[in-house]
Amino acid sequence: MKLINLIKAPIKEEIKEFENFFKSYLKTKVSLLDIIMNYIFSKKGKQMRPILVFLSAKLNGKITKSTFYAASLIELLHTATLVHDDVVDESYKRRGFFSVNALWKNKIAVLIGDYLLAKGLLLATEKEEFELLKIVSNVVKEMSEGELLQIEKSKKLDINEEIYFEIIRKKTAVLISACTQSGANSVNGKKEDIEKLKKFGIYLGMAFQIKDDLFDYQKTNLIGKPTGNDLKEKKLTLPIIFVLKNLKEKNRKKIIKKIKKYHNDKNKMNEIIEMVKKNGGLEYAEKIMLEYKNKAISILNKFEENDAKKSLMALTEYIIIRKK
Repeated sequence: MKLINLIKAPIKEEIKEFENFFKSYLKTKVSLLDIIMNYIFSKKGKQMRPILVFLSAKLNGKITKSTFYAASLIELLHTATLVHDDVVDESYKRRGFFSVNALWKNKIAVLIGDYLLAKGLLLATEKEEFELLKIVSNVVKEMSEGELLQIEKSKKLDINEEIYFEIIRKKTAVLISACTQSGANSVNGKKEDIEKLKKFGIYLGMAFQIKDDLFDYQKTNLIGKPTGNDLKEKKLTLPIIFVLKNLKEKNRKKIIKKIKKYHNDKNKMNEIIEMVKKNGGLEYAEKIMLEYKNKAISILNKFEENDAKKSLMALTEYIIIRKK
C-alpha cells in the first residue's frame, strides 16, 4: 500500500465524505464553470491540505461539520492561488497537465480564481465560521505579501537567507499552518494545543517548500516543472543563496549578472545548477529542511498517542522523502 494511503487510513471515510461535499458545493448552473471545475478537480493532487485539516481535528477530538467547512475553505483558497499563480508565472502546465490559463486564457483563469475564493468566503459566512474566516483572511494577506516580495526580489536578485525564509513562510507555510490550526479549532481543541499545531504547520510548511525548491536541481522532471525553472524565473532559492553567500564578491556579481542576462538560456542555467551542486548548496538546503522537520516532530511528540498522531508523524516524514 502507498504511504499516502496509510497516512489517510484514520480519516479514510471522512475524506470520501469531504470529496462528495466539496463537489456538490461547487455545482453551478453556468456550464463553462462546471466544465472548468470538473477539469481542475479531476487533476487533483494528494489532497495534503484537507488531510492535514482532518488529522489535526482527529488528534484533538471528534471530527465535526466545522472540520468539513475548514477543509473545504482551505482547499478552495489553495486551488484559487494555484490558478492565479499560473497566470502570474505564465505557466502552461500544472502537475504535467495543461493549466486553466493554457486552455481558457488568462481572463477566464483570473475569474475562476476569484470565483473559488468567493465560494470559500461565502461558505464561511453562511455557516458562521468566523474564527475560520479570520484565520484564512490572514493567510490571503500573508500569501499576497509573500508573492509580491518574491517578485520584487526576482528583479533585484538581492535575496539573502532571512528574506528567503520570510518568502516561503508567507507563500507556503502559513497555508499549511492554517490547515493544522483550523483543524484543531474545528473540534474546540485546547487553546494551547491549537497554538502548538499552528507552529507545527509552519515548520512542516517550511520543510515542504525547501523540498520543492530542491526538486529544481534534479535531473529528472518528476513534478511537472522543468529543471532550473526557478532560475529561469529569476527566483533564488536556498541552495543557490547559500552558495552565493560563500563566494567572493567578484564571483557573486558574475553569477547574478549571468542569471539576469541569460535566465532563459538553459545551457547557462545548467552551468549554474552544476556550480550549486559542487559547492554544497543541496546538502545545506537538505540540512535546513531536516531541522524544520525535526522541529515539527518535536511538537507532535507533545500530544498523546493515537492513530491521527501516527499519521501526522508519517506525513511529516513523507514530505521530505517524496519524489514529486
